[in-house]
Amino acid sequence: MFDLHRLRLLRELKHRGTLAAVAAALSYVPSSVSQQLSQLEAEVGVPLLEPVGRRVRLTEQAEILVAHTEAVLEHLECAEAEIATSLADLTGTVRIASFQTAALALVPAALDVLRELHPHLRVHVTHMEPEQALPALHARDFDLVIAEEYPGNPGPRPAAVEEEDLLDDPLHLALPKPPDDGGTESPMAALRSLADPPWAMEPEGTTARHWSTALCRNAGFEPDVRFETTDILLHLRLVGQQHAAAFLPGLVWSGQQPGVALRQLPRGQRARRVFTAVRSGRSRHPAVLACRDALRLAVARRLRGTD
Repeated sequence: MFDLHRLRLLRELKHRGTLAAVAAALSYVPSSVSQQLSQLEAEVGVPLLEPVGRRVRLTEQAEILVAHTEAVLEHLECAEAEIATSLADLTGTVRIASFQTAALALVPAALDVLRELHPHLRVHVTHMEPEQALPALHARDFDLVIAEEYPGNPGPRPAAVEEEDLLDDPLHLALPKPPDDGGTESPMAALRSLADPPWAMEPEGTTARHWSTALCRNAGFEPDVRFETTDILLHLRLVGQQHAAAFLPGLVWSGQQPGVALRQLPRGQRARRVFTAVRSGRSRHPAVLACRDALRLAVARRLRGTD
């Protein structure tokens, strides 16, 4: 029988890409990881890694092993969930990753609920963008991810991940100064009027940036992006001080008044989908269920204006 610990190291290598990354994630030294994988090769009796430049990649046989390892780990997570369900008190640690505006607008209210209902549950929250958080969820760095999806920009949906909608978050065009027309322009005309001013957008490679750039190009111009950051509060500050235009989500105000001039976006582009994602084997764990319940309650309170 193959050693499960070594199989997990092989799986980690597939997800993290390098021996150094595996060692850093698991607090090992790279030589120890390499030695363990060499022992696994001896157990299996076939090569599992092949050199590609200065790196290594998994062989076909290694990919087969990783697929079976994923199934074993999913079954073990299901067993862990059943054991936790059988206990009277909810304990342990649940690891959550969230993008900024959801972390500001929803997570604190959800933590209030969890503290009241499950005082012995330890919740660890990390601010991380979905582009990094969702692969990290699959790598088992997190138990639950709060993620976003922009209109017309659906991300990949791995079979081993279960998604659940939280809310549709309105998206707005934020102007660096009040419109001269008193707000009577059509959404597309309002967007075209911002072809010359500077813009604040999220960095290249993010789904938000891809969506924002495509929206401007559909309006007939290439945005002059002078401010690149995932900090949406900085976007809001730059707009408020008339340094840039931006696309701002409703969650950024956390129930407060916007304080900047807003215009409606073209039809089909007026809301982003906010959802939670968990691994299939983890979806029935009572800690994950409790977190999802708390987040749904946080959304409900926000919609009622009671947060």
